[in-house]
Amino acid sequence: MSRVAAIDCGTNSIRLLIADVSGDNFCEIYRTMEIVRLGQGVDQNKAFHPDALERTFKAVGLFADEISRRGVSKIRFCATSATRDATNRDLFIDGVKNLLGVAPEVISGEEEARLSFLGATKELKGFGAPYLVIDIGGGSTEFVFGAETVQFAKSQNIGCVRMSERHFTSLPPKPDEIERARQDIDAAIKEAASFVPITEAKSLIAVAGTATTVAAAALELEQYDRYAIHLSRISAAKTHEVANNFLKMNRKEISSLGYMHPGRVDVIAAGSLVLSRIMEFSKAQEFVASESDILDGMAWSLAN
Repeated sequence: MSRVAAIDCGTNSIRLLIADVSGDNFCEIYRTMEIVRLGQGVDQNKAFHPDALERTFKAVGLFADEISRRGVSKIRFCATSATRDATNRDLFIDGVKNLLGVAPEVISGEEEARLSFLGATKELKGFGAPYLVIDIGGGSTEFVFGAETVQFAKSQNIGCVRMSERHFTSLPPKPDEIERARQDIDAAIKEAASFVPITEAKSLIAVAGTATTVAAAALELEQYDRYAIHLSRISAAKTHEVANNFLKMNRKEISSLGYMHPGRVDVIAAGSLVLSRIMEFSKAQEFVASESDILDGMAWSLAN
């Protein structure tokens, strides 16, 4: 059995998973997350902000200490949407390599989709296939369709950070800002649907922080509880209700929610709108919230 470490560095967060993996056996040892907002301003400036790099390197340093302490034998570090878009990505790659001894892989949207699908479905039981796995990240959203393996996948630049920075100037956003965001999101979903049969899945599985936070709201949790959230079924009607509620709330109101991570306060309105519109277009009656995602897929990939 191998002790592996997977690090997923997205537009909004950076996450670490340490697990013992062998064959079909998976034992989680440690999991943590830091909100670093690496993608700060990338949609507009196409480059990493120095402050964002500093926050990210600080988190990587903490992760490096944890990895060393826990006797990890294999490491995989994947960077996604923001890093794909940044023209100064070499600063990020070199900085991580100096801290961790491993160079980040700047993975394609297709590889991101494959790993998300693997993580979300590897241990999925009791839900009908084929699956539509939706991964709403900070910069992009992945649409992945398949049964045992990926059959169709498409990555679209409608992540929660990107939509917030592009369209919202305040919380709550103004009606015209919401409408512009909705039009942007709908156009991206329509384009994804030309590649991915989003209406043909038997189960819609939604992963990552936006989806799990919407699930926490729908379940009316007082505090974030990943065990209560994992594999919960959230109806389309409840998803639309939660999204509409977030779009009406100011920063203080969102911050006061016990299940809300501080780093999601200013992006959950846009993220929940993305999820709501996907539910509308896919005609799914519910989504299954999964706490297993690309991070778990990366860990599984190291077992071979």
